[in-house]
Amino acid sequence: MGTLSPRGAWEVLLASLQLGLTSFGGPIAHIGYFEHAFVRQRRWLTAGQYASLVSLCQVLPGPASSQYNFLVGLHRAGWTGAFAAWFGFTLPSVLLLYAGAMLSARAQGPLAQAALHGLKLVAVAVVAQAVWTMARKLCTDRITKALAGGAAILLLNVGGTPAQLAVLALGALAGMFWCRQSAAEPGELSLPVRPVVARVALAVFVALLLGLPLLAQQFPRSLAAFADVFYRAGALVFGGGHVVLPLLRDALVPAGWISDADFLAGYGLAQAVPGPLFAFAAWLGAVGDTGASPVPGAAVATLFIFLPGLLVAVAGVSLWSRLARHTRAGAALAGINAAVVGILAAALYDPVWTTAIRSGADVAIAVAGLALLQRWKVPPVVVVGLCVAVSVSLEAFG
Repeated sequence: MGTLSPRGAWEVLLASLQLGLTSFGGPIAHIGYFEHAFVRQRRWLTAGQYASLVSLCQVLPGPASSQYNFLVGLHRAGWTGAFAAWFGFTLPSVLLLYAGAMLSARAQGPLAQAALHGLKLVAVAVVAQAVWTMARKLCTDRITKALAGGAAILLLNVGGTPAQLAVLALGALAGMFWCRQSAAEPGELSLPVRPVVARVALAVFVALLLGLPLLAQQFPRSLAAFADVFYRAGALVFGGGHVVLPLLRDALVPAGWISDADFLAGYGLAQAVPGPLFAFAAWLGAVGDTGASPVPGAAVATLFIFLPGLLVAVAGVSLWSRLARHTRAGAALAGINAAVVGILAAALYDPVWTTAIRSGADVAIAVAGLALLQRWKVPPVVVVGLCVAVSVSLEAFG
């Protein structure tokens, strides 16, 4: 399974830390960063092995870029390398978002509020770009476009996590029968994990998925209940960091863990930092009303949103080769992908648009941000700075 020496784990940590500091643009962009770092630059994987890892992680729930980074570390330096890879890639964005949460708690003046509003406008531009990019890639024919549209309409009329899960299940079922021409081709995976390890990982995944809600019922305003929210989000979301937005919002805002304004401000700031978008959990844990101090709240939220994706990645490595033999697996994935586009499109309107857009000027700022991202490929961190600067300027100069 690759180099098992401490030196191997150390080089994985350094490589992942570099990616965590420089990988802007979200999960789609991360595929390119990782391919350059691990295939072309360091030659830790062949192009075929990397493609297989990416294919696997696109099928699984959870943060895809963190999952294949974890598996690359596992391949290169065993379990120590796997955890070094996750830690290095995640730490920079977690620290930056935690620091942002601490500063936002002290930001109460009109200019500070204008800056936070600018971050909400960034969220409009970024989510709109994600919808457009994913729709072009994943909805390539009439059937997948119809599935995406139907999912969005259903969720705009019947919101909530159960509806989102029903949409994903219906997408998989419809895909098995009607999306064979759009089927995603599973790659041939070359990363051995012993079957007993895969079974243990899957058992832990299921045990936490079933057990944490029971703890949450017994201790409804505790860190255990907070952990349940993030574990379910990480376990049940397909499509990466952008798609976790509606799941977390529906679980946190109505229950009073966090306000809509704080939620979207943090999501906007998450676009300005490199690394995985799931690190947004650090902001939510620090700002959320957990009854604990910000540090344990952020730590619990971060750990439990990533944990299910890493567990199913370990299980999936062992099961992927068998899944790839089924002809309908790729078709089901195509249906799920189309449903994911519909979920994200619904979230673009509610809560992102409805919470952030208050005037014609807000529309202009959001559209300009989208144009900069989509048409001129301006780095997200620059777009964040510009949107915040314009929002603050409008507040300062009327």
